[in-house]
Amino acid sequence: MKNISADFKTVATSEWEIGAIYAYDIIHNGAQDLSLYRHHTKESLVEQLKRYTLSNNGKTPMTEKGLRNMPMSKLKRILAAINRTNNLGDITRIHANDLPEGDILTYSFPCQDLSIAGNWHHNTGGIDRDANNRSTLLWEINRLLDEYEEIDKDMPRFLLMENVSEILSNKNKGNFKEWCSILESMGYHNEIYTLDARNFGVPQMRVRTYMLSVLTETDSKKIKVKDYFKENNLQNIKNDPKTLANYLKLDYSKEEYLEEAKKSTPRFTESRQKIYESNLTLAIDNNIISDYARTITTKQDRNPNSGIIKYEKESWMEKNRYYRNLTPRECFLLMGFDERQFDVLKKNNTIIGKKREMITDAKMIKLAGNSIVVPVLESIFKQFLDLDQLIG
Repeated sequence: MKNISADFKTVATSEWEIGAIYAYDIIHNGAQDLSLYRHHTKESLVEQLKRYTLSNNGKTPMTEKGLRNMPMSKLKRILAAINRTNNLGDITRIHANDLPEGDILTYSFPCQDLSIAGNWHHNTGGIDRDANNRSTLLWEINRLLDEYEEIDKDMPRFLLMENVSEILSNKNKGNFKEWCSILESMGYHNEIYTLDARNFGVPQMRVRTYMLSVLTETDSKKIKVKDYFKENNLQNIKNDPKTLANYLKLDYSKEEYLEEAKKSTPRFTESRQKIYESNLTLAIDNNIISDYARTITTKQDRNPNSGIIKYEKESWMEKNRYYRNLTPRECFLLMGFDERQFDVLKKNNTIIGKKREMITDAKMIKLAGNSIVVPVLESIFKQFLDLDQLIG
């Protein structure tokens, strides 16, 4: 929204994973003023934070004991991030009367139980209402919108959903069609896009499905909305991606790039030999040889991954080190974040001198892999702004 110069305000967020809460706050609001929290004791911080359902890993809730084991400096940063982003926490505990008035509601529920990777390991149930898995958080949006109607509160005029394209697969399409029908019964027109980041200028092979839902209160508005999408189909956009030179940091004369590269260079084991042999080579030393990276996933030291940089001549390379994975910085850039935003996050990531980090490198990569490509969102929000003008 900032990038497209929109006049907007983020009035509330919903997140329970501590790393995501903190990163979002720092990226969008800058350094925190922790002097505002100097009056707190550990007891008061824990009392405030235990009102929320928080998670350290994005999978399981933290206990009160887990909070008490954290240093006060970390607890202050978490509370400051929650306050500055008006984070209401766990979506299952939010109600319509908790939400401020707003035009746009976005939702991007966990994909693990939809994706091919998740289905490979166990029968997940997809987004069936009764599956009781992570991806069924979708239906919390249904509950919230029902509550809007029950208390006669103005519905959000625009909804935006994002998830993996497996939501349209044979396994999930029945449940997804049910969701679309519910939205239509509430007066929304749904437009479904499956978009590749490469068509929006980003050299990453990332395909995701989005649904834009527009509240159409009258037949004339419904016709205008349908005509707009016919003439402005984002699936027709075919911009050439920028070169990876804008995203890979191969100039190791810069100390921060060299340090990050070293930390992303694994020891060459048998399993990593498979990574070396079977994954896309993005560059050899500082020579880029690929047009784009594969999908940025939540882990890079894995097979398959997003692509590797092989070493042949680097003089600083230790023995038994033949390649590196993408660094957290490169993952953020390939998701469309500005490098200055990553620098701000990195600068504000250390606590208690340089001994502890709010977010580890592994979690940084996980955050990037769970994010949404920024230029794609820019195009979507531009459509919302156009429709806001069109239907008033």
